[in-house]
Amino acid sequence: MELKKVSLLLLLAQLVLIALAQEKAETDGEEEEWSDEEEDDDDESVKEENGVLVLTDANYDSFIADRDTVLIEFVAPWCEHCKQFEPEYEKIASELKEYDPPIPVAKVDGPSQPDLGVRFDIGLYPTFKIVKNGQTVHYKGALNKDEIISKVKEVVSPDWSPPPEATVVLTDDTFDDVVNDADIILVEFYAPWCGHCKNLAPKYEKAAQELSQRFVPILLAKVDATTETKLANKYQVTGYPTLKIFRKGKPFEYNGPRNTQGIVEYMIEQAGPPSKQIQSLKQVQEFLKDGDDVIIMGIFNGEQDPAYRTYQDACNSIREDYRLHHTFSSEIQNFLKVSPGQLIMMQPEKFNSQYEPKMRTLTIKDTLPHTEVVDFITNNAVPLVGHRKQSNDAKRYSKRPLVIVYYGVDFSFDYRVATQYWRKKVLEVAKDFPEYTFAIADEEDYSSELSNLGLADSGEEVNVAILDVGGKKYAMEPEEFDSDTLREFVKAFKKGKLKPIVKSQPIPKSNKGPVKVVVGKTFAEIVMDKKKDVLIEFYAPWCGHCKQLEPVYLELGKKYKNEENLIIAKMDATANDLPNDKYKAEGFPTIYFAPSNNKDNPIQYDKSERDLDSLSKFVEQHATKLSRSRDEL
Repeated sequence: MELKKVSLLLLLAQLVLIALAQEKAETDGEEEEWSDEEEDDDDESVKEENGVLVLTDANYDSFIADRDTVLIEFVAPWCEHCKQFEPEYEKIASELKEYDPPIPVAKVDGPSQPDLGVRFDIGLYPTFKIVKNGQTVHYKGALNKDEIISKVKEVVSPDWSPPPEATVVLTDDTFDDVVNDADIILVEFYAPWCGHCKNLAPKYEKAAQELSQRFVPILLAKVDATTETKLANKYQVTGYPTLKIFRKGKPFEYNGPRNTQGIVEYMIEQAGPPSKQIQSLKQVQEFLKDGDDVIIMGIFNGEQDPAYRTYQDACNSIREDYRLHHTFSSEIQNFLKVSPGQLIMMQPEKFNSQYEPKMRTLTIKDTLPHTEVVDFITNNAVPLVGHRKQSNDAKRYSKRPLVIVYYGVDFSFDYRVATQYWRKKVLEVAKDFPEYTFAIADEEDYSSELSNLGLADSGEEVNVAILDVGGKKYAMEPEEFDSDTLREFVKAFKKGKLKPIVKSQPIPKSNKGPVKVVVGKTFAEIVMDKKKDVLIEFYAPWCGHCKQLEPVYLELGKKYKNEENLIIAKMDATANDLPNDKYKAEGFPTIYFAPSNNKDNPIQYDKSERDLDSLSKFVEQHATKLSRSRDEL
């Protein structure tokens, strides 16, 4: 009897275990199915909201690749017009879905999808684009359902062809005829495979359309630099896209924006004269009394004066760096005691000193190369001791060595005497060292620079530093300032007796990993080692892109860890100085390749792809001492 009870209990236990196992299997199946669904719902999946497809930076390319025509609306969550038009747009999606064949209707949240916003140059919401076989057509009509549908049907028709490009396509055969005949033309040198060129293309074409409709049209052109290699070599095209302005065939660097409106505004400004005419003596007197920058003015008989044309050519080369003027006024000529054909340069009264002339002159002849005019201006633009500010730092005080005296600089009426008191002491030293640039700077404007120099808490009213070539910097030991202490400091610098200041994290005790850690104090030792090629990444600890790159960069280091003559390195650019000014980190991450045979000309990695394969190709393309072939690696 007892045996039967035990058997029955064992049977029941087995049945319970079987039931539990089946339940678990079903649950696991459901979880697996749910997991599969989650995996399917990845970044490249396309969701649908009330019949409208939602495109993102991640899914756009894969979605658009195999579709003939797609209507896309760029919207913003805060845009009232977008909200009001939303029901109508859903009706558009419904109607075009019934078209034969169906036409996909999509939308993009512009602010949250910045890559697409930049690619399509979106500045206003809502903006509608029709993409046909990869080519973008901008819808310019009214915010009206029927008009939008009509335009889409027009584009989707087999008979439709895009309007001709406003951008002129140039080749070696046509380049000179077009460019030499144009008063001004912008030329883009591009490569068909270049991602940056592809992103620029629709913005450039749209700018070309707008500029072609002006009363005096401005031409935009493009050259495929991969096929027109003679032109690319002639104009020293080393990267893509390269943009150059040509004026009657003479090339000038394009330093403007790379979006539609920026290109339009920049080219309109560039089409104007580089030098502004001064007609009244009062203007000159105001410049001298209250000006804050060098006065540059050409004196001519009229616009037909050959010297005037030479001056204008020179001005076009430097128009972004200086305020340039000219005059035909005999009254101004008599006041300044100058003759036609002369270029004069004067400093405002507050920068005058007994150690430099009040006026510098250059006689311009029609045979004078305009480069000599440019050299005259650039060599005399800065006074013996000028005022270095954030606004003029890059354009006036980039030359090194630069001796800077920091204190409370203020040229307003109440503080002018004190400001000039210290400046005169600097002048007494500057006159004896013409090979160096001297400047005064307000200590509040350069508080972070003083902090990096270790002078923020010096306790002195006046502090001094020297910024040298290669990013080196030197600070004067805090002491009571006068001409003698400044002179001794500059003399010590000239004799090489000063020790540079380097902001640096501690040197790592162990640095044997596949990616070497570089700090300010080891930059020269590791990166500038002429026996080794070095790939160096400058990163910021808070940078999201840097964090994404980290595992890829580690794999790169592991890949080349056995290469004795190649170093993969990284440096926290927020905690360490970059002691060489050829290496600049203006964004993060910034990657340079420093070849063993040319350390002062590093090659910056400028591609958007930061995967292992792309970085490896970059390394192997520029490496000078790889011991094995790529296949072996």
